[in-house]
Amino acid sequence: MKELKVGLKALKARSDAPSSVLFICGMNVVRSPMASAITRTLFPHVIYTRSAGVHKGENDPFVKIAMEELGVDISTHYPHTYAELDDENFDLTIALTREAKDYAEELTASTGSSLDVWLTEDPTLEKGNREQRLNAYRKVRDTLIDRIKVNFCG
Repeated sequence: MKELKVGLKALKARSDAPSSVLFICGMNVVRSPMASAITRTLFPHVIYTRSAGVHKGENDPFVKIAMEELGVDISTHYPHTYAELDDENFDLTIALTREAKDYAEELTASTGSSLDVWLTEDPTLEKGNREQRLNAYRKVRDTLIDRIKVNFCG
């Protein structure tokens, strides 16, 4: 079995790191809430972050488990669309799926936000027993941690 990480500790952001980031995916259920919570945990009070979906989904219990393993509570997250956000002004928008990329291209054209695309696997497609499925979520979580560190860490 994979050794679990003990937790996420706050890091120093690069001087050119964005001060606000929107993570957007298809349904705001798995990838974008994970990425937002990870960023908030690694760069508290430094990088303001939100997440949204092109469509509204329903909470996924595997996300909560995978994040709790790192000491990150995501239980208050409720999926929502970009239209339901109370904020449109982000320095950077990161699309995590192809559908979100297409949506975000139109969005960023009118908001002035920079756009980056981090196509990320969909762990909900994993078949198998509970542990195999949970490992797919852990893999996505760990991939997001690595990308966030590479792109924002000082």
